[in-house]
Amino acid sequence: MNDYDDYDDDYDYDDDDYDDDRSDFADPGGKSALRAASEHNPRNLPCPTCGASNRLTPADRAKGYQCDACADRAEGVF
Repeated sequence: MNDYDDYDDDYDYDDDDYDDDRSDFADPGGKSALRAASEHNPRNLPCPTCGASNRLTPADRAKGYQCDACADRAEGVF
């Protein structure tokens, strides 16, 4: 079993209400769109772009996100 296989399958990580509260973000008020890690939303998934481990939460993956470094590169931010 991988570390990322033990998150809560019944939790709705793609719930639209999840977007309304900036405190749900890892960096509220910052430039990152990644969600905050928590007991129900651990940061234990690899980035789908670069493969770096422990970069995303299940909520990030549900949104189709990549890690901040890959997102910055894709947006031309260095």
